[in-house]
Amino acid sequence: MTVNRVVLFVLDSVGIGALPDAEAFGDIQVNTLGNIARKTGGINLPNLQRLGLGNIDGLVGVAAIDRPKGAFGRSMEVSMGKDTTTGHWELAGLHLKEPFKTYGDGFPKEVMDAFEKAIGRKSLGNKAASGTEIIEELGQQHMATGMPIVYTSADSVFQIAAHEEIIPLEELYKMCSIAREIMMGEHAVARIIARPFIGKPGSFERTPNRRDFSLEPFDKTMLDYAKEAGLDVVAIGKIEDIFNGKGITEATHTKDNMAGVDETIAALERNSRGIIFTNLVDFDSKYGHRRDPEGYKRALEETDARIPQLLERMKPEDIIIFTADHGNDPTYKGSDHTREYIPIVIYGSAIKEGVNIGTRKSFADIAATISDILNIPSTGKGESFKQLIIK
Repeated sequence: MTVNRVVLFVLDSVGIGALPDAEAFGDIQVNTLGNIARKTGGINLPNLQRLGLGNIDGLVGVAAIDRPKGAFGRSMEVSMGKDTTTGHWELAGLHLKEPFKTYGDGFPKEVMDAFEKAIGRKSLGNKAASGTEIIEELGQQHMATGMPIVYTSADSVFQIAAHEEIIPLEELYKMCSIAREIMMGEHAVARIIARPFIGKPGSFERTPNRRDFSLEPFDKTMLDYAKEAGLDVVAIGKIEDIFNGKGITEATHTKDNMAGVDETIAALERNSRGIIFTNLVDFDSKYGHRRDPEGYKRALEETDARIPQLLERMKPEDIIIFTADHGNDPTYKGSDHTREYIPIVIYGSAIKEGVNIGTRKSFADIAATISDILNIPSTGKGESFKQLIIK
């Protein structure tokens, strides 16, 4: 059967169990989905279950059913990392041999001196911290001094938080552009992130005006090949930022998960050919890093309830792939991502029902499969499972 369009739908950080090398990344017995179910007394995802989520090898937390409507499997990660950029780049057909740099003890003096000189003011923070906690800690001082708050996390990120009434958005974005120029080469990080907030001390609130300034992919991805072939590449959520705009023909940023679902539905209703690439980030940013399994569970169930609307908008020539980019077990210590298998659940009129594609060796198998289905060049990474799933 002909497939004209593929929806790659990333449930950000919804890992399904520790990879064989997880301990080398500091992750022992992690399992984002399974441990949420265990910790919260069970999780109800009937629509993903109906498609085959519970039938994935080794999956805990969702029961298998007799006749799933989709194809299903899981994937290991080849790239050396467990972050957003690494995961998404591998989903799009690239392998990273070296992990991105992280700065758990703060950024070195030469970096901060160069940054402060370029922006013409001093800064606050310069440490690893939760984004919500550091604005509560330093927000009042920031408002009094006008100094931006610089912080990082276990991820490869340089984050700048600023109150929108103290440092206007365009100025904050300019600071991020300056930091991006500085954080290259020896000190390159995957992303510079603008973290604007509003409110008063004791009731600060981050706004949806976040913006990421990412490294450019080091080679062509599946998205570049699709765009060069004249296909549409519609990016929803933070996808445009992750790929620094490369290979994207149309982009929409979203304020939360439900907006991401809404925009995906809107994209499905248009007549396009190619790829719709969606990321729902709330699982990761609001619940995984903040170690909130109850909130994570609610967000998963809320998203699952919207899946019938997505499937109803699909045309006969469409397929959808539900997957993830890494884990972020909210029951585990710390606040870092976790090194896990990702789920793969595939549905559409052209997809065989009840097919188990097994354990894939690389996230890039998804890119190879999409390239195979859309008849565009492959990045050369990953193995296509098209023949297993297409009727």
